[in-house]
Parts: sequence; structure tokens; C-alpha cells
Amino acid sequence: MSFLTDHLDEVGESYWEHMFKAAGFAVAMLLGGMACLVHSLLPFLFVRTGSARIRHLHEVMVEDRLASGRTANNENIGPPVDDEVAGVAAGPGSTA
Repeated sequence: MSFLTDHLDEVGESYWEHMFKAAGFAVAMLLGGMACLVHSLLPFLFVRTGSARIRHLHEVMVEDRLASGRTANNENIGPPVDDEVAGVAAGPGSTA
């Protein structure tokens, strides 16, 4: 049954801890996605919501893993993403 527990071991969480964290991320991404959809139709609404949501979720994930000294699959998750480097909300008119 290692295929069920490999990832949980990598991130150092129990099944229930991981389920609640992953579900929280899913809800946050769904809400951010809905804001982006509204923004696509009405560009004056939710101008920075999508990029702010992505930045926040990335920072939460990176800070949590760095604080615990673990990374999934020993990957280099690096520092929080900068908007310009990631191409998110970079330049005039780009407000995803």
C-alpha cells in the first residue's frame, strides 16, 4: 500500500491533515478561478484577485514546507514567486 502513503510520507502529513489542507487549497483555487472568470467578462472587477490568490497559495505551500524542512520528491521549491518573473500580472493590461 505504499502508493497510498508515499506522498503523505513525503509531505509529513497524516491522511486527514493532508485531506483538509488539499481541500482548502482546492476551494481557494476554485474561488480564484471564479474571480478570473468574472474578470474575463467584466475586466474592471477582480483586477488583481487571481494573481494575488496564486501568490498567496504558493507562499503558504513554500513557507509550510520550508518551515518543516521537507519538500515533495526533494524538489527545489525555491522562494515565493515574483509576479514579473512568473509572468503573472506583468505589464500593462495583464491583470490575471
